[in-house]
Amino acid sequence: MNRPLRHIAVFCGLLVLALLLRANWLQYFQSDALATDEHNRRVKIAQFASPRGDIIVGGDPITGSKAVSGTDFKYQRTFKQGAMYAPVTGYASQAQGMSLLEKTYDSVLSGQDDRFAFRHAKDILAGEQRRGGDVITTIDPKAQKAGYKGLTDLGARGAVVALDPRTGKVLALVSTPSYDPSVFAGNSFKEGDRFQDLVDEKAKPLANRPLRETFPPGSTFKILTAAAALENGVVTDVDAASEAVSPYPLPLSSNKISSEAGDAVCNKASMKTAMQYSCNNVFLDAASKLGADKMRETAEKFGFNADVYSDEFGDMLATKSLYPSQLDKPGTALTGMGQGSLTSTPMQMAMVTAALANDGKLMQPYIVEELRGPDLSTLERNEPKLKSQAVSEETAKKVQEMMEFTAKEGSAQRALIDGVTVGGKTGTAQRGVNVNDEVPYGWFVSYGKKADGASVAVAVFIDPTDMDISRSDISGGRLGGPIAKRVMQAVLGS
Repeated sequence: MNRPLRHIAVFCGLLVLALLLRANWLQYFQSDALATDEHNRRVKIAQFASPRGDIIVGGDPITGSKAVSGTDFKYQRTFKQGAMYAPVTGYASQAQGMSLLEKTYDSVLSGQDDRFAFRHAKDILAGEQRRGGDVITTIDPKAQKAGYKGLTDLGARGAVVALDPRTGKVLALVSTPSYDPSVFAGNSFKEGDRFQDLVDEKAKPLANRPLRETFPPGSTFKILTAAAALENGVVTDVDAASEAVSPYPLPLSSNKISSEAGDAVCNKASMKTAMQYSCNNVFLDAASKLGADKMRETAEKFGFNADVYSDEFGDMLATKSLYPSQLDKPGTALTGMGQGSLTSTPMQMAMVTAALANDGKLMQPYIVEELRGPDLSTLERNEPKLKSQAVSEETAKKVQEMMEFTAKEGSAQRALIDGVTVGGKTGTAQRGVNVNDEVPYGWFVSYGKKADGASVAVAVFIDPTDMDISRSDISGGRLGGPIAKRVMQAVLGS
């Protein structure tokens, strides 16, 4: 063989070797990643090759599947009361992909989970269609409906979260305005246009406000400030007069902050009275005396500054609620009343409320009770987990005393329920560089307890941007209190 031919043969051999190496690399090292890549059309075809399992609420499916023709996809996802449950289910679209529970548990719902391998082999031998498993949620359908109706009746952008303080079960997860995942579940151009319209809509119906968006919590954060002050000995007697004058001079500043209740009521008021009338000065002073480190330490025990809220199933991914680091003295004082650079999700404020109602024990929130196979066997089951002892039982009971007094005699009276012990706190959170630039947010947090031990904690968030309402009529108690009451009644049956 002459020299040029030898060079060509060696070069061709190297090419063949490179191909073999590449093929083996793809087969043994990248096969899983390629097989599950969301852009792999075969993956999408497999997801809709058979009827998906269902997402279950209150024992009934809120999802379904229907056969379709003229496409590679044999089945299309359907949703019952889609807009009400969209923050729970997410969407499962042939063109747009998946989100939330539909995405997290796709392998179970589509029947492709490794735990179904033996059953799948049996189905093939028997000539039967592959079947998906079910996702059983913790959602209470009555509570979900109460929260959704409350917000939609107002015509508000907003969120409602309800938790069982004793277990961490998510009983309601509401976001408005919402969307029906059924309208873009297929892959037609028309459905694609519908999805894009939702993306472009100013009111952001695709947003998951309870979990994925943060806002200044306003005066609802005062329950955490009170807990921090009691836990660290800054306040020992909730009925004793404070040293906080009203209007309160912000540290290192010429600004003085007043309260809507008025200086006569709030000047040197006790913490209990300050909670009742939502006096800013007492909580500004408490945060200032505690300092940034102790305030942040307490906030983090309640869940602030955590990357996600996630149980072992990984179904509660959420945006981080922030108690900032390196705050100066004015910034630290402002966090005492829930303002400044402090931000929170509605879920986070529900967690704070639930922990205080549960004698200081913060339970890990979870929304999936059980994963169930096609044969109704249990694949996984969630169990309550203690996330932290946020504050002592003694501290929590003192905050409960103040919140219950606020419900009976103060700004949270709209949440009172006969035969139920109710604690509450209102909140109006300013936003914008100039506080008068934009309408404020409305907040309301509360808990309800029955003598038999049943309990529920609720956080209501309202963005009144789209509402026909005057600025003076925006308050968490007026707008959010009745919604929280109906949600608590739905859970407690009162």
